[in-house]
Amino acid sequence: MSSSAKNPYKVTKAVIPVAGMGTRFLPATKAMPKEMLPIVDKPVIQYVVEEAVDAGLEDILMITGRNKNTLENHFDRVAELEYTLNDKGDHAKLAKVQHSSQLADIHYTRQGDPDGLGHAVLRAKSHIAEHSFAVLLGDDIIDERDKLLARMLEVHEATGDNVVALMEVDPSQIHLYGCASVEATDEDDVVKIYDLIEKPATDEAPSNLAIIGRYVLRHEMFELLEETERGRGNEIQLTDALLKAAKDPSRAGGMRGVIFKGRRYDTGDKLDYIKATLRIAVDREDIGQDLREWLHGFSKEI
Repeated sequence: MSSSAKNPYKVTKAVIPVAGMGTRFLPATKAMPKEMLPIVDKPVIQYVVEEAVDAGLEDILMITGRNKNTLENHFDRVAELEYTLNDKGDHAKLAKVQHSSQLADIHYTRQGDPDGLGHAVLRAKSHIAEHSFAVLLGDDIIDERDKLLARMLEVHEATGDNVVALMEVDPSQIHLYGCASVEATDEDDVVKIYDLIEKPATDEAPSNLAIIGRYVLRHEMFELLEETERGRGNEIQLTDALLKAAKDPSRAGGMRGVIFKGRRYDTGDKLDYIKATLRIAVDREDIGQDLREWLHGFSKEI
């Protein structure tokens, strides 16, 4: 008997929307996708794919847009480079090059019209079919030492509910996120969600629990997305469809949140991208100690 037959909510597929234009990083993203910006020596998108694979999801669909060919090339083989590195005997670099092309079974489809995150997720319907699936946004990198996605999959497979990742933020920053109204469960890190608001005004936010870029969803969410009208920004908002599930669990299952208290690196804007690079770099075995010493000295100069 297959694992999916044993558990109808077993997740094997991940969706990664990467169609955004990355205008906050112009001119760097004029010809290069923002997902290919490096964190030390590895592009942002590879951290996200590796997270999915580490959680057991090796069937990955990327929702792409124009000018994303370099992203696809990154996960493809480059035979000439491999031959050159092999001939030089540089097997360490060869292994790194081959790693990205052997990570997962990666598929690509175009979003077409840039109609929001909900629309991007809806483009995955034919690939996902009647299975639950994960959605990972590339702006958020979760430290590989913190198993957020694995925990979310565990909660989904145990309950059949949709699961989103939540994180406490400073109340003054909640207007930048989707925000959840919750009630406790018998698990400290899991809550039931009964209301969601996309980017509320600070004085209207029901909590300081922000939705961060990880979701585990039932396939019925596609039907709710198809019914969802354009909302904030004249786009189809995933949060609006999630709200429907929270309000009427009979449609697509209920909504739960996993409260994450680990290490999250935001690459969504220039300052946070620099902070993410430094935070990851100082933990690297090869450069971390030297960087810490340099930062210590640099901090005295400013």
